[in-house]
Amino acid sequence: MLVIEQLCKSFTTAQGTLPVLQGVDLHLARGSSLALMGESGSGKSTLLHLVAGLDRADSGHILIDDAPLDGRSEAALARWRREGVGLVFQQYNLISSLDVAANLGFQARLAGRHDPQWQEYLTERLGLTPVLQRYPEQLSGGQQQRVAIGRALAGRPPLVLADEPTGSLDEASGDQVLALMLQLVREAGSSVLLVTHSSRLAAQLQHRCFLHAGRVQGEKG
Repeated sequence: MLVIEQLCKSFTTAQGTLPVLQGVDLHLARGSSLALMGESGSGKSTLLHLVAGLDRADSGHILIDDAPLDGRSEAALARWRREGVGLVFQQYNLISSLDVAANLGFQARLAGRHDPQWQEYLTERLGLTPVLQRYPEQLSGGQQQRVAIGRALAGRPPLVLADEPTGSLDEASGDQVLALMLQLVREAGSSVLLVTHSSRLAAQLQHRCFLHAGRVQGEKG
C-alpha cells in the first residue's frame, strides 16, 4: 500500500546543511500496522510529514498503491491529504470554532465521504456522545485526542498517520486510547503508520522498525 524507496531529506540551518533522512526504505502492506521507533531527532516526524504530503523530499520515492507521491502538484497533494490520509497528532489540531460533532465530520465532508452512520458509530465507540455539542476548549486532553482519532477515521482513509498520538496522556489513558484507535483502524479498513518512542506502545502494532541516523535499521514482526 505504501512503499518508500531511498528517501532523503535535509534542512538548511545556520550551521549548514543538516541531513535528516539518508536513504530510507520502508514498506507497509494494506490493512497492516507499523510502529516507527527511534530516538528524538532521528527523523520520524519528518518521514511522516513527507508521506502526508506536508513537505517534499530531496530525493527518493514515495509510492501509494504504486502511484508516486513525489512530483505531484500542490493541488494534488492537498487532495491526497483530504482524501487519502487521516492524520492524528499529539497536539490534536482541532478547530476551536467548531463543536465536537462538526470537528468529527470535518475531513470526511471535505473528502465527500461523510457517512452519518459510521460517524455515529465512531462517536459511540470513542465515548463522545455526551460531549457532541461542546467545543475543544471544554474537553479534557483525552477527549480531544479521541475527537482527533474520530476525525481521522470518519472518511475511512486508506492510510492513517499518527505522530506520538498518546504523548500528552498518562500511561494508562494512552494505552487505552491507542488500543481503541487500532481497533477502529482495522474496522475502517485502513493501514496505520505510527511514530512512537515507546516500545510498550509499539508492541500493540503488527510490525516495528527503527530509524537511526536517517536510515531504517531493522524490522520486527
